[in-house]
Formats: sequence, C-alpha cells, structure tokens
Amino acid sequence: MNWEMIFGLANAWALLGWLALAFAPKREIVVPFVFFAGSVLLACLYAGLIIPLMAGLISDGGPTGRPAADFTSLAGVMALFDSPGGATIGWIHYLAFDLFVGTWISRNADAHKISRWLQLPILFFTLMAGPIGLLLYLLLRQLKGEKPDNAVVPS
Repeated sequence: MNWEMIFGLANAWALLGWLALAFAPKREIVVPFVFFAGSVLLACLYAGLIIPLMAGLISDGGPTGRPAADFTSLAGVMALFDSPGGATIGWIHYLAFDLFVGTWISRNADAHKISRWLQLPILFFTLMAGPIGLLLYLLLRQLKGEKPDNAVVPS
C-alpha cells in the first residue's frame, strides 16, 4: 500500500475543507459541504484503513519484530504509530476530527454573528492544534457574555 500517497491526498483534501471554511462566502451550502465532503469522507477513509489494518488484512509497512499494535497499552499505541500505515491512519484521525471541530466552530460562530475575521485565527489554531482552537473559541464565546452551556450547542 502506498502510505505516502494516501497521506498526501488526505492532507490536500482536508486543506481544501479548511480553505472553504476560512474563505468561502457564508452560504448555507458551504458548511454542510465541508462537513460531508471533508469530515465524513475522511472518517470513511479512516474506517476503511483502520479496520483492515487492525484485522491484519493489510500491512502497515512498519518494521518486523516490534510489539503488536493495539489500543490497550502505551507500547501498543506506540507500535501503531511506528509505521507508515499507522502514522497515516492516525493523522487521518486528526484531520477528520479537527475539521469536524472547525466546521462546528464556523457554523456556531456564524449563527452568533461572530465576524469571519475573528474566526480565522481560531480556525487556524484548530487546524494546527485542535484543542487550543476549540478552547480559544469557547473563551471568545465567554467573553461575548454568552452562557458557557450555550457554547456547546451547535445552533
């Protein structure tokens, strides 16, 4: 399996979603498009790779003799990421979830009339360091005087 190619295609696809969130006009079609064409397709790619990998149906391209890859121990997770396939699949996991969070932030911010200019740095931090971007957005909502419980409702 060409893990380098899959990695590059997934990165490029996710970047298109981020560019649409950041720079596309605020239209009803943009956010659902990014959600389905971005996060959902990346999640499908993730599932289509992790399931056969964990079932032993495809090779991760990593060195032989290392501990078995699993999710129940630190050594098992390290073994999973110690291969081109495992690192690629793990990265696709990040891409899908971070884009989902960015989509939620964009939709929620639009609904609360938060300027796209204020959204841009938050979306950048969400792309680069997911939880920091989410934290910044939640802090912005708090500074706007909105109840914290309202910040988690993707209205």
